[in-house]
Amino acid sequence: MTLIKSISGIRGTIGGHTGDTLNPLDIVKFTTAYATFIGGKRIVVGRDGRISGPMVRDVVCGTLVGMGYEVIDIGLATTPTTELAVRWHEADGGIIITASHNPTQWNALKLLNREGEFLTAADGAEVLRIAEAEDFDYAPVEKLGHVVKDDTMNQRHVQSVLDLRLADVEAIRKRKFRVCADTINSVGGIILPRLFDALGVSYEILNGECTGQFAHNPEPLEKNLGGIMDKMRQGGFDLGIVVDPDVDRLAFICEDGKMYGEEYTLVSVADYVLAHDKGNTVSNLSSTRALRDVTEKHGGKYTAAAVGEVNVTTKMKEVGAVIGGEGNGGVIYPESHYGRDALVGIALFLSSLAQKGCTVSELRKTFPDYQIAKNRIDLTPETDVDAILVKVKEMFAKDAEAQVNDIDGVKIDFPTKWVHLRKSNTEPIIRVYSEAQTMEEADQLGKQLMQVVYDFQ
Repeated sequence: MTLIKSISGIRGTIGGHTGDTLNPLDIVKFTTAYATFIGGKRIVVGRDGRISGPMVRDVVCGTLVGMGYEVIDIGLATTPTTELAVRWHEADGGIIITASHNPTQWNALKLLNREGEFLTAADGAEVLRIAEAEDFDYAPVEKLGHVVKDDTMNQRHVQSVLDLRLADVEAIRKRKFRVCADTINSVGGIILPRLFDALGVSYEILNGECTGQFAHNPEPLEKNLGGIMDKMRQGGFDLGIVVDPDVDRLAFICEDGKMYGEEYTLVSVADYVLAHDKGNTVSNLSSTRALRDVTEKHGGKYTAAAVGEVNVTTKMKEVGAVIGGEGNGGVIYPESHYGRDALVGIALFLSSLAQKGCTVSELRKTFPDYQIAKNRIDLTPETDVDAILVKVKEMFAKDAEAQVNDIDGVKIDFPTKWVHLRKSNTEPIIRVYSEAQTMEEADQLGKQLMQVVYDFQ
């Protein structure tokens, strides 16, 4: 059983002992702390399709009513839909009930400010402090809040995507794309058909029923996507589309059934945006160098941020980035909002394909080809992550070819490759990402750092 409190919110497995998991008592505590911190009158609540979603929603909404809030319950909705709904309802904040790519037994509270963006690290720390103090005041009976249902946000989200300046809806409709989409039994199965219908795209949905009974591991990685890859190999589709349970991550599959590469979702969309709007880009330290290359090709400047969506959006605002995101398939397009949004990514990617008149595999060949290996090390209670990171940093401190960055874990940049070692914000693991010009070289570099961790334990 696990409970993780981090920059990404409060996340844990359902059931078990209080203080160790995401259970009703802890949900009340953290929801109360958040509501105390926000100090407003209206909060938006949306959830993905997880089995535990109705229980968590009822506890969250009941707690907020007990705090005197008007709760706008938008029901089954994506993370970006909920983010946008906070702005559209002029709310003081929002709670997204989703554990994103984590398996079925997990759920989480993702916390938003009045801009519909994730809380900063400092704000998140204050919420945790309030939660641990447990010095709460609830509303008297005459000042209890209430719940208002709003089921219009999904359609409004779709329309907002159609209205984007660079969403070339006419060109997409003329191409008459045929797509196959895996929506992993969550809210993607509700909203993506609406987007496809609006864009004139014919489609087949795999795992489309929003039951929360995920047909496979919900993280959109190649090892989990055998079903849709086999479907694509049979022919008849121009593009395969995969989203995670809350639809903020996006991966593509080529017309021949091969992975496009989740790292290249952002690279491709950025290339399209930069061709129309010159400017800067941002991604996190664990993302491919290809974004840097594409950005410089268009005359812009690339900047790396610490991992975590709020870190990326903060850096995007600092450097005035026109596009940014994360290498896990997260596209952040400020003209829409400062949040990862798979619907925006789909519309811009299809616009690029339509304008260029090429296939998906042909588009992929136009970008620098890097290979990235994504490994993980499960943590034990005895693992001293900080000591491990210090050890790794010391190993490369005197290497003339190595540039060491420690703003988030430790990343070592070499002339033709890099490796990044950091503790996850969302799982009890250490992530070890490495990139090189071949997968063998990338994996070897990652395994070298993993052995350092094993030797240290």
